[in-house]
Amino acid sequence: MATFLICHGAWSAGWAWKKMRPLLRAAGHEVFTPTYTGLGERGHLAHPLVDLETHIQDVLAVIEAEALSDIILVGHSYGGMVATGVADRAGVRIREIVYLDAFVPEDGQALNDLTGHIPPAIEGWMVPPMASAPDTAPTDLAWTGPRRRHHPARCFAQKLRLRNGPRAMKRSYIYCAKKPPGDVFMQFASRFKTDATWKYYELNASHSPNITAPEDLAAILTGLARC
Repeated sequence: MATFLICHGAWSAGWAWKKMRPLLRAAGHEVFTPTYTGLGERGHLAHPLVDLETHIQDVLAVIEAEALSDIILVGHSYGGMVATGVADRAGVRIREIVYLDAFVPEDGQALNDLTGHIPPAIEGWMVPPMASAPDTAPTDLAWTGPRRRHHPARCFAQKLRLRNGPRAMKRSYIYCAKKPPGDVFMQFASRFKTDATWKYYELNASHSPNITAPEDLAAILTGLARC
């Protein structure tokens, strides 16, 4: 049995992994899908000072409260920023880190550095959601649309500070290939596809396979758990 701890993407929350939880648990694994401060069911806690560090602390608090160890840490999209910080702080509790179509920052980088632009914010501190992938089913749009929340802009602007230096751990990158060429995550896919220290996978899915291709994503994650 593996313990999966999910760091979700921007504008999202733990609810976005509703399809994945039963699939992973049916395979015998434990799954934690915490929601960051200011999003999802914690949207009432949003304020201008919420930043990347806030979200890193949100996930670290789950590790402490649940006494988790031997964790497969999954970061999706913006969650790659969060997962990188969590892995740095949680140390040997992390067995493997998996980036799912995610940003992979280095020390001193912000998400805005990796995208090359600053997204427009409302009232200076809230970034509205981006459009869902065009292949998202109408039923999924009806489910996800009302639940997505504006995201605190400081999360995208704050530079990640890694405190403990590199540590040997398994690392995997899952690239979602059903997107236009040259999307922002291709920079990471190109790098890790040929890096022997990483495991690399591709999914014929758009950016959120936890919603659009849960069975295919579960097959990859459960396979990783067996390695």
